Amino acid sequence: MNRYPFWKYAVLAVALLIGLLYTLPNLYGEAPAVQVSSGKATLKVDSSLSDRVSQLLTAAGIKADFVQFEGSSVKARFTDTDTQLKAKDAISKALNSDATNPSYIVALNLVSRSPHWLTSLHALPMYLGLDLRGGVHFLMQVDMKAALTKKAEALTGDIRSLLRDKDLRHAGITRDGNNVDVRFRDRATLTAARNLLSDQLPDLQWTETPDGSDLKLTGSLKPEAAARVQSSAVNQNITTLHNRVNELGVAEPVIQKQGLDRVVVQLPGVQDTAKAKDIIGRTATLEVRLLDESTEAAAAATTGVVPFGTERFEERGGSPIIVKRQVILTGENLIDAQPGFDGQTQEATVNLTLDAKGSRIFKDITRENIGKRMAIILFEKGKGEVVTAPVIRSEIGGGRVQISGRMTTAEANDTSLLLRSGSLAAPMEIIEERTIGPSLGADNIAKGMNSVIYGFVAIAVFMCLYYMLFGVFSTLALAFNLLLLVAVLSMLQATLTLPGIAAIALALGMAIDANVLINERVREELRNGASPQTAIHTGYEKAFATILDSNITTLIAGVSLLAFGSGAVRGFAIVHVLGILTSMFSAVVFSRGLVNLWYGSQKKLKGVSIGQVWKPDAVASAAASSTDVVSKT
Repeated sequence: MNRYPFWKYAVLAVALLIGLLYTLPNLYGEAPAVQVSSGKATLKVDSSLSDRVSQLLTAAGIKADFVQFEGSSVKARFTDTDTQLKAKDAISKALNSDATNPSYIVALNLVSRSPHWLTSLHALPMYLGLDLRGGVHFLMQVDMKAALTKKAEALTGDIRSLLRDKDLRHAGITRDGNNVDVRFRDRATLTAARNLLSDQLPDLQWTETPDGSDLKLTGSLKPEAAARVQSSAVNQNITTLHNRVNELGVAEPVIQKQGLDRVVVQLPGVQDTAKAKDIIGRTATLEVRLLDESTEAAAAATTGVVPFGTERFEERGGSPIIVKRQVILTGENLIDAQPGFDGQTQEATVNLTLDAKGSRIFKDITRENIGKRMAIILFEKGKGEVVTAPVIRSEIGGGRVQISGRMTTAEANDTSLLLRSGSLAAPMEIIEERTIGPSLGADNIAKGMNSVIYGFVAIAVFMCLYYMLFGVFSTLALAFNLLLLVAVLSMLQATLTLPGIAAIALALGMAIDANVLINERVREELRNGASPQTAIHTGYEKAFATILDSNITTLIAGVSLLAFGSGAVRGFAIVHVLGILTSMFSAVVFSRGLVNLWYGSQKKLKGVSIGQVWKPDAVASAAASSTDVVSKT
């Protein structure tokens, strides 16, 4: 009746082992480290850099615990901060020969002290949020008016190009705020233009009004189109910010949308507010230029003396190219950039979409320069980097441009990302700024952990005193639940914050509530005269339905917070939902496994240690001989 099959105990043993393995990294703390990441948009960091860093440290006589390539950066861990600072100086001098134009960002960081055998199992600690680790917090507001104005300007150029291509004469095109006014001399031309523009520009709604002797057609963005433009501007700004904060060496930055026009930026571990503001507020621009392929330019690539009207840049491979100063297109003409594949050769490509003005210019330029190369250059802080320099194969019209040629899929993704998010879609202003020191973060960690520990101890003492051996089983199940919850959060690489710690404390209370229900059900069965084995079996069976109902209703509330909440509320909800799931497993399956292991093999069980069982007065005298800790039937 009260025996588990072997496979159930095997499942519990595996769950316990996994819980121990993935909780363990959180106990080692953090060690000082140096992080090396790309300092230029066109420079990609790969695993070969870790070998180079290892050689540099060996040459400088500095011993590192390990050097490894992780994500998009290389991290080297050290035993103390003095060694960390020496390593940073040695790596910076070796990798960045020109301090004014660094190729790599060498930043101080913290990494887990977990041994290598744990990290090889992908057993990593949870990330710590801003309130626990310290750092900077920015609340930024996106200028939605500027985003709509930029869209209206682009549509004005599109309208002018469409009317010119169809030879529809107008009396003038002007932009009034976010509206575009087009004037005509006669009704027939207006009707034809309205039909054309309604078909080609579905985001605009058109109204006709008289304007003196002329007829005026006014186009305004539809509400759903305006909302789409604003949402796209915020999302592109978030993507751009993600690219930029990588330079700060932040392990787990939080960059997320808040409301319709605001972005929250949290950078744990960063204390230099000025540096953070400089990077996230940086402006980047794209330019398209033709290469100078003359004999003088070829010689200048090696001598460094460039011809008049040209500039010298370097491609991704480091080879120099000479580019004309005349700018053909800018990032303002680029609508979108996406990776793809060539339909014939199946090579990786980058597919660009230009606005009407850019499409017209690009068509003329490509027609006149077939066989020549053109460079797409990304400028940041006045310094340009060549993203790609393809050969013009044929005249390209229609605003659709395909860039191909010996690119891998990863390179096509990187290039499209650089082109798409090289600059902010709309200006942003910092409206709130906070700095949290590391000492305050450490204090928050200590207080949060103390609240969990003291809460656990208080619950354990109460349960052991009130339910005796069954209280011990409940306490062990509670410890198993805590272990499993931390392990799951670590496996998911969740970010732990103060609300998360509060959710863990709440999960303890909810988990022990299930054990209280089970214990009271067992007591009730004993009170009604059932045998101990029957009382245990019936108590667990009857309590399960109540536990399931209460946890489902609480889970619904947690999922609602997860779906509609943001920021701290969402962090609380994640831990809350996971805590409910692990508490169900620990309270019902694990605790019963302990009870079955202890009592299940006793065929003639006379009593169980579950504290005082209060019986009705009619049978109280019959139970007078029983002790407070053993109930007999």
